[in-house]
Amino acid sequence: MYRMMRYAARRRPLLPFYARLRPSMHNIYLYRQIGDAAMTRGISFASGTKFFGKIVRVPAAAGGAVVAGIAYVNYQVQEAANYTQKKIEQATDWVTSTASSVKDGIENLSTPRWLKGLFDSSTSDGQHSSRSEHDEGSSHDTRNKGIVKQSSNNENGDGGGGGEEAALAGAAAAAATAALSDEDAEERVAATNAQMMLLTRKMIEIRNILQEISTSGGGQSLTRVQLPSIVVVGSQSSGKSSVLEAIVGHEFLPKGNNMVTRRPIELTLVNSPDAAAEYGEFPALKLGKITDFAQIQKTLTDLNLAIPDSEAVSDDPIRLNIYSPHVPDLTLIDLPGYIQIAAADQPESLKSKIASLCDKYIAAPNIILAISAADVDLANSTALRAAKRIDPRGERTIGVITKLDLVDPSRAVDLLQNRNYPLQMGYVGVVSKVPTSLTTRASSGLLSRFSGSGDSSDIGSVIAKNEELYFGRHPAFTRALTDTDDRTGQQQVTLGVINLRNKLMRILERTMAKNLQPTCDAIHQELEETAYQFKVEYNDRPITAESYLAQSLDSFKLSFKEFTGKFGREQVRAMLKSELDQRVLDLLAQRYWNRLDEESTSAFSPLDDIAIKAILRPVSELPNALPDDVYWHRQLDACVSNLTKSGVGRTSTTLVSNALSGEMEHLVNSGAFKTHPYVKTIVQDATMEILSSRFYSTADQVENCIKPYKYEVEVEDREWSRSREHAFALLKDELRQCEAAYYKLQRSVGGGKKLSQVEKFVERNRKGVVKMEDANEVYGFSQALIEKGREGLFLTKRADVIRLRMQALKSKQCKSKDNKYYCPEIFLDVVADKLTQTAVLFLNVELLSDFYYHLPRELDARLGHGLGPQQMENFAKENAKVRRHLELQERKQKLELATEKIESVIAMQKTTRLQPA
Repeated sequence: MYRMMRYAARRRPLLPFYARLRPSMHNIYLYRQIGDAAMTRGISFASGTKFFGKIVRVPAAAGGAVVAGIAYVNYQVQEAANYTQKKIEQATDWVTSTASSVKDGIENLSTPRWLKGLFDSSTSDGQHSSRSEHDEGSSHDTRNKGIVKQSSNNENGDGGGGGEEAALAGAAAAAATAALSDEDAEERVAATNAQMMLLTRKMIEIRNILQEISTSGGGQSLTRVQLPSIVVVGSQSSGKSSVLEAIVGHEFLPKGNNMVTRRPIELTLVNSPDAAAEYGEFPALKLGKITDFAQIQKTLTDLNLAIPDSEAVSDDPIRLNIYSPHVPDLTLIDLPGYIQIAAADQPESLKSKIASLCDKYIAAPNIILAISAADVDLANSTALRAAKRIDPRGERTIGVITKLDLVDPSRAVDLLQNRNYPLQMGYVGVVSKVPTSLTTRASSGLLSRFSGSGDSSDIGSVIAKNEELYFGRHPAFTRALTDTDDRTGQQQVTLGVINLRNKLMRILERTMAKNLQPTCDAIHQELEETAYQFKVEYNDRPITAESYLAQSLDSFKLSFKEFTGKFGREQVRAMLKSELDQRVLDLLAQRYWNRLDEESTSAFSPLDDIAIKAILRPVSELPNALPDDVYWHRQLDACVSNLTKSGVGRTSTTLVSNALSGEMEHLVNSGAFKTHPYVKTIVQDATMEILSSRFYSTADQVENCIKPYKYEVEVEDREWSRSREHAFALLKDELRQCEAAYYKLQRSVGGGKKLSQVEKFVERNRKGVVKMEDANEVYGFSQALIEKGREGLFLTKRADVIRLRMQALKSKQCKSKDNKYYCPEIFLDVVADKLTQTAVLFLNVELLSDFYYHLPRELDARLGHGLGPQQMENFAKENAKVRRHLELQERKQKLELATEKIESVIAMQKTTRLQPA
């Protein structure tokens, strides 16, 4: 029993962070059985030993010095024996009284019986020695043989008593020395454990780096590099989720009636003593820190249920990191639970798919945490069967028996004693389900009282307290806790979630320490291959997202500068003049070119033919009209008024703004930004923002400047001559378009002959010779064909009018600017040209130059300084070639970081001489 207590005391520092939370459950159970001490103030063997060592250190040292003096006096001066004996008696009385006072002080504490017995025996032996020093001197000499060697010729009876007391003093000195040795040993063990925890944390960091490499692309996955993790397997409803949540201390795993765990959940627990709050992170989702574990549970549920029912499971893992001061450094993988038969809405292959997925994860070097329910025979445990198949010798398997409260305690102990289905790492029994009574009465404060804090979500402390109460009520468990293995001196039974956490930490530490060198060699090989590939493909040329963004932005600016040289005042003038030319043609068609026919006179049906002819006079009469003919004067004045008052300012500004927007879109689509949709949006937004901010002011400026032309337009000879040529060219182009449209129409109806017949029918219908009802019955013309005939007739007449006006423009009558009423095409072109020149001046200053100045600076602000690191990286990876370059470079850098870290861990291991189990 003493050896078991020493083992418990030595193993206590294995989990320093847990020592701050609560006393070891193992010690609590042991003290109840051995010391009958009160639960409210129990002390451990380690603390008692330290206390005793500090109390007796000084008197024990003094006693040792006195013993040495005795030996010297016996050897040198026989005559000084009486004097020396007197001093020894004084020292013995001092040691005895000190030990008695220590005993009296400790009796007031809740002290184990073995510690009280140690002080009782020490005090009683001293008193008995004083009373019977003459009667039992020889007996004391025998008991103290080997501690103080007496002189063989000592004939004084007092000499025997002095040897007895000297032996007591020597024993006290030896006890003090042993206590100090135990304390040093504990400090060494604590230091070793701290180094092992540091090793585990660094290996977890390396594992996370390697996971990032495998998921970020840039090449093949790291199949050769495998760091051990703890893989949790078990059947559905075996208590797998409850065990994980008890280890973490929160409910966070998805729950439901149907199969909700459809993807592996790679859970990394990081002990963060300085963390202000517990939180979780999904590295792949970039959701940031999530402190609400209900939100973590919802996210996990959504990610799992995203797998369709037709597939049921997926091997794509969900990675979750949890940071908390209350969790150990562990890497756990939760897998879908084994099933025996697929449900009606599940695929028939589900059972085999789950088995294959689990076999993939429980392969070496991972540690298997096989969860089995106590109320199910272990012979039928699917988790143990799978573990036995992959790990036949049971070297990597830990058995966890859940729901111990559902079976008889004696049967539970038999299961945990590792006899029928032995595992080298043994079994751990837990009752990890939160008590229903505590859960339902959480509102009354009972849950908070049991958890030891006001946070009812801390289910870890609730489960630990519930386990402590349950195991303490049954003698079968308390007896099993005191039984030890004769070979190892360790407990044969391990109980509780807290001990499970400690066991997982120790095993993961040893497994990772054992895999250090193989992992380092594999990482070195991956690094060599990646470095060679990077040199061959990119000649070791580094690239960053920032440099690529800057290069792309400079390239766009260069293209933009070239565009500004090509799109200036002349281009704006040509564009605006073309727009006004079309308006002039529309006005001419409306006021001059329309022919008097049945369709055009329908609007004037209340008037007689003479009145209609007075309103709509054919343009063929214009060359022969009188100079003061009011009708033609009014027609030209109306056209000029319509042209100058048609909103030239807004039209011209809109025209230029649309042109600039279109050109910017073309530059983006054809330049360095063509593969970057996000940047396209930024450029378009910046363009529209600049143009919109200056639109109304520019339009108003143009309108104000063209206002004089609304009242009077002065024409010079050179302007008239230039406009005469331009008007003739404009009419010529219009005639060409009419002829092209008419030729296309002929081909659509089957030829010119067919179209001519339809045109004649339409013309005769307008004159009232034939009726439209006879078109299909008599002539066989469909309604669609009739419409094409009307269109052909219109194009024919329009072409005739244009030819007539072209002849008029070439006549002597249109050479002089004084005959503007006879040549409306020329005069309207002069007005349109003056409007264009005036508008271009202000468009160039108010809109064009301002846009050219502000756009590059706006892009610098939005792209050069407005994007964060992640946005820059996303931008760069939109380009497939750049993404490949960045991913391979990032892979190389992370492998170098992993190599540096693992080499430092190996160096630390060699320095501290840690030997993995």
